[in-house]
Amino acid sequence: MPIHMPKGTLLALAHGLLGWALCAAVMGLGLAYTSFHNALIIHALAAPIIFAAVSAAYFHRLQAWSPLRTAITFVALVVAMDFSVVGLLIQRSLDMFASILGTWLPFVLIFLSTYGTGIALRGEARRTSAHPLGT
Repeated sequence: MPIHMPKGTLLALAHGLLGWALCAAVMGLGLAYTSFHNALIIHALAAPIIFAAVSAAYFHRLQAWSPLRTAITFVALVVAMDFSVVGLLIQRSLDMFASILGTWLPFVLIFLSTYGTGIALRGEARRTSAHPLGT
């Protein structure tokens, strides 16, 4: 039986999944070209940048959710994918969740960058719509 989701839900999940996949690619490339510790640092720096860009694209959509709902959804999706795909399938261990640098810091930064981007773009949209010439 197919699962039917509202278009807005699919759009939010697709953007969150894109952000997670880009972060996974950064981590994979980091592991291939540098030490594990350096890969974690690069990933922690890249994650909020990636999610700021992904959320900026998302918040320009007419059906975008609120910044808080979007940030919670993106982080929940990242946690679920890290738990199931990275932890259970790839590493076959949940030890990654003991690392502040490897998991908890990126989760917090993803939330803050998504939420902050949403707040900034919503404020920009309000200011632009208040002025007929957008100035």
